[in-house]
Amino acid sequence: MRESLIIREMESRDIAVVCELVRQLTGHEISPADMQNRLDWVRCSPIDWLFVCEADGQVQGWMGFRIRENLERVSRYGEVSVLVTNAESRRQGIGRALMAFAENLAREKGCIGTWLVSGLKREAEAHEFYRHLGYEVTGYRFVKLFDA
Repeated sequence: MRESLIIREMESRDIAVVCELVRQLTGHEISPADMQNRLDWVRCSPIDWLFVCEADGQVQGWMGFRIRENLERVSRYGEVSVLVTNAESRRQGIGRALMAFAENLAREKGCIGTWLVSGLKREAEAHEFYRHLGYEVTGYRFVKLFDA
């Protein structure tokens, strides 16, 4: 694990690097203008945050965090809504540091735990990573998109 990791809120100066991280995660391009719109939206939200992780002064990871209401237990969870580490920097503690940061933030916000949804693109590696951190598979996400 690297010792010089800094996790901070995302800023406009991070947009180019974060756009590349999104491309690595999804395989799709996102424009800087679209990313700025997302950053502006999150800045207005009382329940959403975007963070970057710097390693040796360079952004190497990106994470979205959100507070989710849990009506079943009348409580809240912290949701890791997106997590990506630069492909060249994986297995160097960046993802682990971001997840620990999310768990601490959830505790500070009075949440009873954290959860996330993980895609299938890097299933073997990513899911093993989450299991190693103590996360369990508890269900599936079903999605229905409407015609635009």
